[in-house]
Amino acid sequence: QSPAGAGFLARLCLDWESAARPAVDAGTRVVFARSGLVLAPAGGMLGRMRPIFGVGLGARLGSGRQYMPWITLEDEVRALLFALNHSDLSGPLNLTGPAPVTNSEFTEALGRALHRPTPLLMPGFALRAALGEFASEGLLGGQRAIPAALEDAGFEFHQRTIGEALSYVTAPNAA
Repeated sequence: QSPAGAGFLARLCLDWESAARPAVDAGTRVVFARSGLVLAPAGGMLGRMRPIFGVGLGARLGSGRQYMPWITLEDEVRALLFALNHSDLSGPLNLTGPAPVTNSEFTEALGRALHRPTPLLMPGFALRAALGEFASEGLLGGQRAIPAALEDAGFEFHQRTIGEALSYVTAPNAA
């Protein structure tokens, strides 16, 4: 229910949802899945972060106070199936874990899950210089997204905390 943010990613989301408005106007049930950062055992964000953290170079990004909405791939798929099977759900649906964390909290939790220290800091100005607008929006900006509509409809997460999620996706037998 919060207003849209600013920048490319926020505009992209608004444009995508606007493209579906004719279906809504025609009376079709439409769910706008707004996915957080999907955590999976292989590939994706963790596929890129794991080697860096694995050698002890995991770092807080900028101030570390920006929120990182997350969800495991398992809960993401389960939530999408739940939405398909619950005709009372429509409109925006945050597919994010129920316990949002800051970048600093995420960094510490990933370090714990991989048994590596995380004492480093990547300054915001260095990220902006290297990555431009993406750094400001994708890494240094954040949103404290809560899956209220999903939980109100009765969805139950298998991984409720970032610690549970990272333990689950970094387990040796996770695949």
